[in-house]
Amino acid sequence: MHSLRFSDIAGILETKPLQLQTDPVIESLLTDSRKLLLPAGTLFFAINGPQKNAAAFIPSLYDKGVRCFITGNDLAENKIKDLPEAGFIRVADPLAALQQIAAYHRHRFHYPVMGITGSNGKTIVKEWLYQLLNNDYNIIRSPKSYNSQVGVPLSVWNMNDSHALGIFEAGISLPGEMQHLQRIIDPDIGIFTYTGDAHSEGFENLQQKINEKLQLFTNSKVLIYCADDELLEESVNAFKNAANNELLLFGWSKKMAGGLFINKIEKQEDATTIHCTYRETGFNFIIPFTDDASIHNAITCCCVLLYLNIPVSAIAAHIYQLRPVEMRLELKEGINNCSIINDSYSADMNSLSIALDFLAQQQQHQKRTLILSDVLQSGYEPGDLYKNIAAILSEKKLFRFIGIGPQVSAHASAFDNISNRIFFDSTDAFLKHMASLHFQDETILLKGARIFRFEKISHVLEQKMHETVLEINLNALRDNLKQYRQLLHKDVKLMAMVKAFSYGSGSYEIASLLQHAAVDYLAVAYADEGVALRKTGIRLPIMVMNTEEAGFGNITAFQLEPELYSFNISRSFDNYLQQHHISNYPVHIKLDTGMHRLGFLEADVDELCTFLERSPQLKIISVFSHLAASDEKAQDDFTNGQATLFASMAATIERRIGYSFLKHIANTSAIHRHPHMQLDMVRLGIGLYGVDANLRLQNVTTLKTTISQVKAVKKGETVGYSRKGVVDKDSVIAVVRIGYADGYPRLLGNGSGKMLLHDELVPVIGNVCMDMTMLDITGIEAAEGDEVTVFGEKLPVSKVAAWAQTIPYEILTNISQRVKRVYYEE
Repeated sequence: MHSLRFSDIAGILETKPLQLQTDPVIESLLTDSRKLLLPAGTLFFAINGPQKNAAAFIPSLYDKGVRCFITGNDLAENKIKDLPEAGFIRVADPLAALQQIAAYHRHRFHYPVMGITGSNGKTIVKEWLYQLLNNDYNIIRSPKSYNSQVGVPLSVWNMNDSHALGIFEAGISLPGEMQHLQRIIDPDIGIFTYTGDAHSEGFENLQQKINEKLQLFTNSKVLIYCADDELLEESVNAFKNAANNELLLFGWSKKMAGGLFINKIEKQEDATTIHCTYRETGFNFIIPFTDDASIHNAITCCCVLLYLNIPVSAIAAHIYQLRPVEMRLELKEGINNCSIINDSYSADMNSLSIALDFLAQQQQHQKRTLILSDVLQSGYEPGDLYKNIAAILSEKKLFRFIGIGPQVSAHASAFDNISNRIFFDSTDAFLKHMASLHFQDETILLKGARIFRFEKISHVLEQKMHETVLEINLNALRDNLKQYRQLLHKDVKLMAMVKAFSYGSGSYEIASLLQHAAVDYLAVAYADEGVALRKTGIRLPIMVMNTEEAGFGNITAFQLEPELYSFNISRSFDNYLQQHHISNYPVHIKLDTGMHRLGFLEADVDELCTFLERSPQLKIISVFSHLAASDEKAQDDFTNGQATLFASMAATIERRIGYSFLKHIANTSAIHRHPHMQLDMVRLGIGLYGVDANLRLQNVTTLKTTISQVKAVKKGETVGYSRKGVVDKDSVIAVVRIGYADGYPRLLGNGSGKMLLHDELVPVIGNVCMDMTMLDITGIEAAEGDEVTVFGEKLPVSKVAAWAQTIPYEILTNISQRVKRVYYEE
């Protein structure tokens, strides 16, 4: 489809490849070694990260069959010669090379391209335009929200001759970035969704951010935007005059005539009617949404359709059919100890590769199953399409493959390399035979085009859930991890704390993500937590912090690494190793420098060193201590004293035993408050989950419940046990499905705590019960089944903890196991 050979790529970059043995056609561009699909046609770009030397991944990719690489000039000649069958292109900046190749590729095609930017709504507008236009155009679009400096070129690379329209979104976080994306997308039709504060950290002010984003439209023919945003309107006109005089401005407004005039917006119970005037002709259309963001995005889409000369009657018919955009991959518990990944809103090659990568991250079951519908509008001939899909799946080591749809069934022979495979012509046919397939102890990925209605399958496969759920945003956790990594000095390792069920967020699900993200170490509280992780496929080194004699067998059987904190536990473990003829077993030595919890004191060091010198059974991997108050400025002198004492004690141990080991003392807050204490490794805990007052982190966990009943209560009546909740006026009370057995503290009763209902804070009334809590929702329209947020993005867990006179750790770790966890990636 791409017909660019490796030598052509070198020509585009105006250089010559090194030791080129063959000259393959490049089918896919790869920047993440974990996402390899088809090695033979892959070109890998060694793009370094803050703590990542990407060239280190080249040998393993070579072993998997990749033969084409673009690297920085720092790759040594001897490293190249070690891989004799590989071809290399050396450049000053592999990211710039990726962008240059994508820009060249984009300009090989002459059909229209839309470019979308803005602070919010980019992905929604892109997906809605796809819904509205895919019957008239074969569309290539950004998968999910691939809108970054790397995501945009990977998206544009998928353009080919079969397409008739491209739709790509572009997001930036720093000045100067949009110029690179403009050269790649170079849109004919420009769309600016919203201005706003999202992703504003890298800009001086909103004006600068708007001006930077407008650079995307330097060569565009038209720009579609909301003219009622005064700052945007002013900036757009200045941009037109200074940078693109030929730019047609297509604004929509509720205030002034121009492009599209919005006469009136009428919200009904579950729909909105929008009355418009365009070129002196009035018309209206209805959208099946009532929120302001959806109304804004739908009007923007309407402007695009008007610009494309689509009749208003067709616009009205199509816009009424708009569907919500599922922005995330969800991981839920399923029947028969299965895990279900639901990604059933689209089926195309780009989103399939993203979903398969998410499936590969899951290590909780050895068996992995893919249920895939026909892949529609791929741009490939069906024979080539399913041959390519089968080749990708053969690399994924699936337990079984289930194809649903007439096309995939007609090409069943393409999947002969997958031993366990079965095909059905329709979703209903699959459901009829589902019982005979015996789903048990496996991770199942549902990947279906919307017309196949895979939600019917997910409904049957998913375990019926308690209506109180804890949602865990894996993207947010990844982003928080990235923020801390960017603060680390070069070569500093990172240990992630997953003790206490990963602070209530789940064990293997979080550990799988951290393993995929290549952290160096995990830490658990007890050996059985480590055993559970090993049984779900976690291979990372795992430190056990509370070592007990009863756990020695599991520690050695599952290659866990114990923390030794006292002479008693150290000698007991040493004796156990001697009895089992084990030597050089990895252990971690805990020093007490002032926390006075666990650990060897300064006075113990001489005796400790004597013990270690005489124990060939033990191999010291690390020596560490714990800071008592690293987050408190008033305690900085004490914290610095701990670090000084630790350095002295660790140096003595290192000198006496005669070899070096990792040293670590920095916890979450010390990573940024005391960067000189990062040493060889840091331990990242609660910050992963979005709790750190000194950093702007993303919210990871959201606890939600629903209303089970709404009732009117008269003034003077009481609510709940012991009649503690006295109603001082005629009120409306909502009973929600959460109580202290779910982890909602009783201290939050009687007005101390609040929850969010329809974005409004409502107080708890009466005592919190075991399974239920009552809320005073007087003045708010609500009904049974409505969603209530206990904590999350708009009601931080830190605030709930303050109301409960405790800390976020306690709130998070007390969430009951009966509260189902739902994991998702945007």
